[in-house]
Amino acid sequence: MTAQSLSRPLSSGQMPPARLLRIGATLLLIVAVGLFAAMAPGFATASNLADVAEQSTVLALLAFGMTLVVIAGGPDVVRGGIDLSLGANLGLCDALYAAMSNAGHGDGTSALVAVGAGAAVGLVNAVAIIRFGVPPLLATLASMNACAGLELVVTQNTVLTTDSPLLGIVAGPGALGLSTTDWILVAMTAALLLVMHATPVGLRLRAVGLHPRAARAAGLPVAAMGAGAYVAAGTLAGLAAIVQAARLSGSSPGSGDILLSVVLTSLLGVVFSRRLQPTIGGTLAAVLFIGCLVNGFQLVNVSSYWVNGIEGVLILSVVALRSLLQRPG
Repeated sequence: MTAQSLSRPLSSGQMPPARLLRIGATLLLIVAVGLFAAMAPGFATASNLADVAEQSTVLALLAFGMTLVVIAGGPDVVRGGIDLSLGANLGLCDALYAAMSNAGHGDGTSALVAVGAGAAVGLVNAVAIIRFGVPPLLATLASMNACAGLELVVTQNTVLTTDSPLLGIVAGPGALGLSTTDWILVAMTAALLLVMHATPVGLRLRAVGLHPRAARAAGLPVAAMGAGAYVAAGTLAGLAAIVQAARLSGSSPGSGDILLSVVLTSLLGVVFSRRLQPTIGGTLAAVLFIGCLVNGFQLVNVSSYWVNGIEGVLILSVVALRSLLQRPG
């Protein structure tokens, strides 16, 4: 059974496995929200749900980047698309923004350095993987270590606090009772959905990831599109760093710890999408699901360590289910 066949009925009246998984995941999300709403009266309020979205914005931007890489590179984590450097890239860009701001540079220059550094890391990954043929797992693992080391050089392993008009705007209130951070999430989601579903770029990226030989024969710039996905992921890490700097009032060590959540949401996102394929919408649903878990556990005074355990179980479950459903036969 192939990934493409997962959404087809196996026989009359029988539900396709992909649809069954999607319904099951949606029901799990509804049950989780219902339980937290019953156990924590303030959970289901509009203000708290807006806070969940705000707290999830950094994770969402990184997960969107991972999703683009997986779409363009294919779902095989060894030979396909993956970017393990996103968490460390976030930390490096955050540190650079704080250092530039503290050195007296304006918002524009500091933001340009942060986003440019993120894109540069993505470009290094692309060159290593596409030009020199280094497996993505190894190339991005090396980039992760390099970014983590450079972050320590910039920060001297200390917290860099900073403040600027830009960070004040990002962390401040926005229209319709939502924060500016919430609107950043809405805007980036809408932009990526538009690119992936209303322009030829989305279809071409999927063709490059799933059928690279056919895409090359059709004249598509396979290497350029694959490289573009890594650069886009790095750019999103730079943008996420500015949001994180606004939320934390600077740079704090340990940003790389978010990597597990990024991997989880990109994998879990396929369960919320059709045919078990990575999509921006599915990734957003997975991000909000994890955000609800974290927020719900906080409201019922359950240790956040449980979240890490649940994330690990979910990763193993999603990978096992996909492997089982895609097994030939």
